Amino acid sequence: MDSSPARRPQRITIEGRHVTLAPLDPAAHSGDLWEATRGAENDPLWQYLFDGPYPDRASFDAQMESKAASEDPLFFAILDRPSQRPLGWAAYMRIEPRHRVIEIGSILFTRALQRSAGATEAMYLMARHVFEDLGYRRYEWKCDSRNEPSRRAALRLGFSFEGIFRQHMIIKGRNRDTAWYSMLDREWPNRKAAFEQWLNPSNFDENGAQKVPLALFR
Repeated sequence: MDSSPARRPQRITIEGRHVTLAPLDPAAHSGDLWEATRGAENDPLWQYLFDGPYPDRASFDAQMESKAASEDPLFFAILDRPSQRPLGWAAYMRIEPRHRVIEIGSILFTRALQRSAGATEAMYLMARHVFEDLGYRRYEWKCDSRNEPSRRAALRLGFSFEGIFRQHMIIKGRNRDTAWYSMLDREWPNRKAAFEQWLNPSNFDENGAQKVPLALFR
């Protein structure tokens, strides 16, 4: 098989209909993201992430600076396209160009982004960039095995469950058994078609509710 490496992802901007993916910029994004993720009511957003929640703005800003400087994970802010207001972030990680394997992870969707067309579009844009622009052959999704929303999301988006790595990590003083999922380059044309049919404006009613679930397009 072709053994040429894939390209490493770069800090670029990717435009969608609902959202824009942009390099995480603390100066531009930290203020809105802090307001949307702070407070006890938002602690569940951080439950399964490696970091957070943060007790104050200074510690949040320091971590945002660290995220923005990182090459792997490589973080992107998810911006509402009309307003350019940041609604969350996601990262490419465990980047292995030699084997053409890459992971999507460290995903945080604020409440304004959750269960929206923009959230699905952000995942579509990141997958499309991986397979079509960068030449990867395997796209991975991993999460704590107890994180049922993340596990349902992986399946909904078209990833295939591969198994559980038992006692894989210690995160925030807790054991983490990790659920592994993947999507392959040969599967991408089917997944892409499903994403694009789901995201078509004709699939939403006047209130913005979907008419046909994403899985049915596959």
